[in-house]
Amino acid sequence: MRVALVFNMKRESIIEDNDEPPSFSSPLKTETANVKVVDKYAEWDTAETINAVAGALSLHNDVTLVEADEEVYGKLRSGEFDIVFNIAEGMNGVSREAQMPAMFEFIGLPYTGSDPLTLATCLDKARTKEILSYHGIPTSKFVVARSFEEAARASLRYPLFVKPLHEGSSKGIFNSSYVATPEALKLEVARILDNYEQPALVEEYLPGREFTVALLGNGSELRVLPPVEMNFGSLPSEALPIYSYEAKWLWDTKDSPIEVFRCPAPIDGSLRARMEDICKRSFEVLRCRDWCRIDVRLDAAGEPNVMEVNPLPGILPDPEEHSCFPMASRAAGLDYGKMINSVLSAALKRIGKA
Repeated sequence: MRVALVFNMKRESIIEDNDEPPSFSSPLKTETANVKVVDKYAEWDTAETINAVAGALSLHNDVTLVEADEEVYGKLRSGEFDIVFNIAEGMNGVSREAQMPAMFEFIGLPYTGSDPLTLATCLDKARTKEILSYHGIPTSKFVVARSFEEAARASLRYPLFVKPLHEGSSKGIFNSSYVATPEALKLEVARILDNYEQPALVEEYLPGREFTVALLGNGSELRVLPPVEMNFGSLPSEALPIYSYEAKWLWDTKDSPIEVFRCPAPIDGSLRARMEDICKRSFEVLRCRDWCRIDVRLDAAGEPNVMEVNPLPGILPDPEEHSCFPMASRAAGLDYGKMINSVLSAALKRIGKA
């Protein structure tokens, strides 16, 4: 099988003056190039992750690495690939995750993962919550705010939680995202509007435990992997019980890890069944494909609510970096290689090539 691994690599890992996509026989280097590192690329993958995915796929396939840059169309047209393994986050705009799948479909290349509509929808947190609400799937009350006045007019109950409408990887989420007063709300909405140049999602804060749930497969073969719980007790004493940018990228690091997760989560059968039900339903109504990770938080009554749906989940290969989808996969008995190839197998079955 000829597989194109299509990716976006973090700017600090890009090798300048490299015009051709490297083959897996010459893996991407991990040295830092003279490229300014900016928050814009937080969602993109490192060379370590890209090489790990390529290594897993190369166990059974002929793999070519294709960077999702301005030259990607020509690379894909000339490659004669059987399928694309897509981990590309896209370049710009609120529909960036849909850019590469739309191109694959234009060319006529089958690919892993969700289609452009699902990827664009799920990156818009409000549209996602509207669809979930329509289908009776619990999610916190919210408003999209383009000004403080718009947020203040909403009939939402404090405390509230404020984050960017179109970001992932915990970008824009800090301790200050939790607001208990109109004054704090005004500051947070202004921060999102100024720093991210997009509307703010303002939602009622859910005070219960937080989980993330990985799903793998399609249809009757859809698997819900063991849930991961956020262990907020491991965070610094001044930290609120939220999975913030600091918790994800600053406090819990490869060199200084903290036990920020429990997997499998210590929950009873009833709660696990309720979480699995809303996650499967979310996967289906949003038309996700092959794999997905869904963030869930309990409300004051202990009922699970869907917070976000991530059809392009993070997949850092090093267990010390605490990436949740690989963590859940390991708990289910799938090592990194089996996890990646299970995604490919799910896609091949879906398109009738298995």
